[in-house]
Amino acid sequence: MEAGNQVEAPRWWERRWLHALLVLLTIVPLIYPEVPPLVDLPGHIGRYRVELDLHQSPSLQEYFGFHWVVMGNLGVDLLILPLAPLIGLEPAVKLIVLLIPPMTAAGFLRVAREVHGRVPPTAFFALPFVYNFPFLFGFANYSLAVALTFLAFGLWLRLSRLGRIGVRNALFVPISVIIFFCHVYGWALLGLMCFSAEAVRLHDLKRRWLPAALGSALNCAGMALPIVIALAWPGGDKSGFGLGWFDWDAKWIALMSILRDRWGPFDVSSVELGVVIFLFALASPKLALSRSLVLAAALLLVSFVVLPRYVLNSAYADARLLPYLFAVALLSIRLRQPIDRRVGNFLAVLGLAFFAVRLAGTTASFAIAAKDQDAKLQAIDHLPRGARVASFYGLPTAEPWALPRDSHLSGLVIARREGFANDQWITANLTMLELKYRQADGFAINPSQVVRPNGEHDAVYRTIDEALAQVPRNSFDYIWLIEVPPYDKRLLNGLQPVWQGPGSALYRIPH
Repeated sequence: MEAGNQVEAPRWWERRWLHALLVLLTIVPLIYPEVPPLVDLPGHIGRYRVELDLHQSPSLQEYFGFHWVVMGNLGVDLLILPLAPLIGLEPAVKLIVLLIPPMTAAGFLRVAREVHGRVPPTAFFALPFVYNFPFLFGFANYSLAVALTFLAFGLWLRLSRLGRIGVRNALFVPISVIIFFCHVYGWALLGLMCFSAEAVRLHDLKRRWLPAALGSALNCAGMALPIVIALAWPGGDKSGFGLGWFDWDAKWIALMSILRDRWGPFDVSSVELGVVIFLFALASPKLALSRSLVLAAALLLVSFVVLPRYVLNSAYADARLLPYLFAVALLSIRLRQPIDRRVGNFLAVLGLAFFAVRLAGTTASFAIAAKDQDAKLQAIDHLPRGARVASFYGLPTAEPWALPRDSHLSGLVIARREGFANDQWITANLTMLELKYRQADGFAINPSQVVRPNGEHDAVYRTIDEALAQVPRNSFDYIWLIEVPPYDKRLLNGLQPVWQGPGSALYRIPH
């Protein structure tokens, strides 16, 4: 705990029941949707079905293989093994995803309490960053790892405050292993924050900054064990570190997209409010900053600047850090002694209002997406078990602000019908899924399911007419069109309409 707090009765914003209520409220947006409307999640659910049932499904065995690899991207893949047989695959995934926001929020508040002695009212401004771009995009393993990271960091701070350094260092060896294999980026975030806090602690013990940094690195060295295990373990492609270095346009877009969901002005202005609050803390004589968290935020900022967009074929490597950079910066703020209660009341009310408005917006957005996706997913009810489906989702070149939540809906063809869909990621660094169904040619894996409007060519995606003309009909049983742009209807000649709904149509390919 850093200096600046005296023992006195808790103020209303410091009440534990209020913090518990705020943590609990973070699950509200996820209650209604049957499948959480996170962009990549349906595709991941398809992979989970292969993981669980490949051994007993002849159709899945025809289409896919699966092999376990020791790598830093296993969080939800491991958790569904015991949960799915008990409650079903999709309920198990929903339960895991539903727990991520409250765990992250609890970690934020735990860190604030340990750093400042009590939760300051400014900590409430960090809570909306629980529903951030990486989470909304469906980076489930990463988001789970970060939730565990903040909870673990709170424990690191507590053991440091109690002077139990040996116990802390020993305990964080297995903790770091768990978080690493959940997701490597979460492990890196944990190491960075623990290093920052330890360096400040040692500096406060009258060490100069360089010896403090060296001592901090030594005390954090035990957390390097999982990377040694992963590098030494046979199997897995460890090549191809990064692509997209110093893409400043992409980094600027990432900065604006920290809370990207559905409504651009709402999401961007929310990020701007976070910036305003931090700048106000820098200027106000009523507020102070935690040096350990400011240092952590500064190191996160440097990491964001120097990291490429892709690391080991994993996208948005740099952008994933931004929501937690903002959260750490906001958590670093506290009221300066003697506390001005009027300022505290104002910031607490404003922070809670910010949290409530963002939560309401996310809840509404999820409800809209869930209703829309439920209507589109009725197409799967018309598919036989084992069906081979080529799905096409339309994405304009000028990508809209609203997230492309339907781009991996066909993953649920695998999950619900044990069929084949062309939306899966088959990458040695990223997944453990193998492609056996080679007849699909260039329409076998992601991003073959994404199409552009006619006339809008790029090096990644086909246009809708190109996709309909080139798809190997003999290799598929159905074509599923989802929010596609206008196309030449003659390209559907010979197909049999099966079902049509809002923004979605299913056609059978007669053989």
